[in-house]
Amino acid sequence: MFEAHSEVVSKVVGSNSVMFVGAMDTGKTTMALACARAAMDAGKLVGFVDADISNSRIGPPACVGLKYLRSHADLDSLENADALHFVGAISPNKLVLQQTIATAALAGRAREECDLVVIDTSSVVSGVIGETLKYHKAELVRPDIVVAMQRGAEMEPISGMLKRFFSVEVISIPVDPDLIPSGPDERAERRTAAFRKAFAPELGRWRVRSTVFAPTLPPALEQSRLHGMLVGVQDGDGGCLGLGRLEYDDGALRVSTNAGEGMQGLRIGSLSIDPETFAVTPVNLRDLMFGVR
Repeated sequence: MFEAHSEVVSKVVGSNSVMFVGAMDTGKTTMALACARAAMDAGKLVGFVDADISNSRIGPPACVGLKYLRSHADLDSLENADALHFVGAISPNKLVLQQTIATAALAGRAREECDLVVIDTSSVVSGVIGETLKYHKAELVRPDIVVAMQRGAEMEPISGMLKRFFSVEVISIPVDPDLIPSGPDERAERRTAAFRKAFAPELGRWRVRSTVFAPTLPPALEQSRLHGMLVGVQDGDGGCLGLGRLEYDDGALRVSTNAGEGMQGLRIGSLSIDPETFAVTPVNLRDLMFGVR
């Protein structure tokens, strides 16, 4: 590990919360986990919030996940989330509000119980979307430290913005030159495997009424148009129990899920998912709801 990286780890362990930002393949998760390990070695309970909805390490894609880390053994089951918040997409480009709220909700929950909250964010950092997303996450989460992983100067707009608008310590560190980037195929395979696990048997099929959805289904909506849509199975207390897939057959709408116990409602995402390949396709939810073809 770089000397600069080691210094950051030591500083983070002495704080209450840290948020990692950086572009794709800059080592955000590696650094975040290094900080979590060091904090656990210091006897701290760590709340690890994974807000990378495209390549989630905690919970399935399309969700922000929270994992409580009490010992290094908990890292062996990192994918098993202690809490989920459904976003419904694998890119935040059109869902800045949903992803920001999801991240803030789980960070707030972790802060109530943990000594250190570690927030690992998505790789969307450029342009209006990237800056808006990171601004609002910092605004709601209010981390003590933001660690910006950068190869050159690409993080300077976000770093400068956060320093200007918030009383947060922003630390910029270079990417480890020995870091081996993962290619798009590898990331896609990891995402597909995570969706497959989220829909592992035994799946139940539950008939659902139009009144259980958020957003509410328009009265004139042809429910057959919802066939294949990804949904979050909600627990009635703002939390997500897992993922489901809507199926329309024999004039009835059903949800296929292995997280049906305790289900109180369904949140409709902005993806359709293939039950065989687990490939996902973006869907414009507004167009879907109001009949635009």
